[in-house]
Amino acid sequence: MTTAPEETRRKAGIDNVVFGVAAVLALAVVAWGIIDQVSLGDRASQAQSWVIEYTGWLFVVATTGFVVYAIWIAASRYGKIPLGQDDEKPEFRTSSWIAMMFSAGMGIGLMFWGVAEPLTFYLAPPPRTADPATDEAIHAAMSQTLFHWTLHPWAIYSVVGLAIAYGTFRLGRPQLISAAFARIIGRRQAEGPVGKAIDIMAIFATMFGSAASLCLGALQIGAGIEHNGWADSVGETLLVSIIVVLTILFVLSAVSGVARGIQWLSNINMVLALVLAAFVFIAGPTLMMLNLIPTTIADYVEYLPHMAGRTSASSEAAAEWLGAWTIFYWAWWVSWTPFVGMFIARISRGLTIREFVTGVLMVPSLVSLLWFAIFGGAGIAEAEAISGGESSVDSNYALFDLLQQYPIASVTTVLVMILVGIFFVSGADAASMVMGTLSQRGNIEPKTWLMIFWGGLTGAVAAIMLLIADPDDPVALQGLQALTIVAALPFLIVMVGLCVSLYRDLRLDPIIQRENLGQDLVTAAAAATDELPDGDYALVVEEVVLDPTEEQEPSPDPV
Repeated sequence: MTTAPEETRRKAGIDNVVFGVAAVLALAVVAWGIIDQVSLGDRASQAQSWVIEYTGWLFVVATTGFVVYAIWIAASRYGKIPLGQDDEKPEFRTSSWIAMMFSAGMGIGLMFWGVAEPLTFYLAPPPRTADPATDEAIHAAMSQTLFHWTLHPWAIYSVVGLAIAYGTFRLGRPQLISAAFARIIGRRQAEGPVGKAIDIMAIFATMFGSAASLCLGALQIGAGIEHNGWADSVGETLLVSIIVVLTILFVLSAVSGVARGIQWLSNINMVLALVLAAFVFIAGPTLMMLNLIPTTIADYVEYLPHMAGRTSASSEAAAEWLGAWTIFYWAWWVSWTPFVGMFIARISRGLTIREFVTGVLMVPSLVSLLWFAIFGGAGIAEAEAISGGESSVDSNYALFDLLQQYPIASVTTVLVMILVGIFFVSGADAASMVMGTLSQRGNIEPKTWLMIFWGGLTGAVAAIMLLIADPDDPVALQGLQALTIVAALPFLIVMVGLCVSLYRDLRLDPIIQRENLGQDLVTAAAAATDELPDGDYALVVEEVVLDPTEEQEPSPDPV
């Protein structure tokens, strides 16, 4: 087994085809949005509706399949295989690894939806589950929220992250999504037109997934500015200004590198998030939150088959609800996998497959459980005050409205805006680094100007997404994320291919090959004893010194 030297990766040049085509496509979308916002919004909405209506079942089946696949890989004999050389140690401390993974994966989403989603499902439960604002609605709301934010999304991330990390650090392949397909389509195709198309699609999905996240951050920060009385209203000018500031910050962080920028910001944000959660836990309905933790776990396990199998065949109301929530989420997570999966791979060198999958699936799921128990429980307890007696919730303001019920609201609301900003910066600079890596033939330290280019273009796309958003939608999510959803369907197919390719790679791993050879030798030795006289026998392993004058058969190069 060989691993490509670091010097080779650093010298990797720009892939003009991947960079050029992806850049032209992204700039074309920006230009379209500047010239005709209405047309772009309508086409994006139509494409999103088609994806959800005709391929929603595929998202339901595939995402659950990814959960089963990831758990099986970790529990099988492949779980002992390291993501690197046999004696290699992890590159980052466990605490830093968890903080960076969590910040890149969904930190900003938890800030945005921590109160809003459980409260929304409590006031308007999923179809055929419970009556609104009842005890049963609490169970339905918390279990459904947990379903959207725990095993399923992180299994989606783990499939891409594991395939990239194994190929890069174990087999010496470039850190490219296309390179992971070498086992099933061949190295020539992986480095040719098919591979380039995969990498272009990955950049495109990364940009729009990150831009949608930037929009969420801008909306919530804008809501906080208005809530604190620093502005009379949140308009397009204010939101675009917030996007510009956040874009500058995450570009500066990205060019500083993983060890300095992303790791530092992620660790700070985890501490601040812990402080905020501890404050709400103490100031809010503490006993209710504690009771929600075991209850939510039990409800999640009980309702998991029903939630995982719910499709539009249930009813027309279910189809509409799925399109707005579950299928929408699955498509959004899939659109994030290129940059989240590749970034997790980038920081996971030295872990075993079992450690990787266990950490990626379990740690964020546990944090999400605690987060939603605290903030969702507090939101449900203050439902009347937060919703104002309405059956719907304005997600932009839900967290600020909750904090207004507690002491030192002027301090905690500012803390929320800081958290949202840093969560976005730490996630978006990971996206810029990944887009640079994809543009530079897998270089894990891409050129600074590449990261600045992709970061600036991401900010421009985010501004366009806000401008095409529905002004009558208080959350503005439909307009923001329609472009992101469109990129998810083809990448879902890519992810299925990654699962197949990774399995074929693992079967040929040296550790597995040695195990197979050992089993074959033991079986052969046992069979040989049948031809010997009765007695005790021992299998002895001795070093064999090969004659250097004899021509040896060369070992095959790794794919």
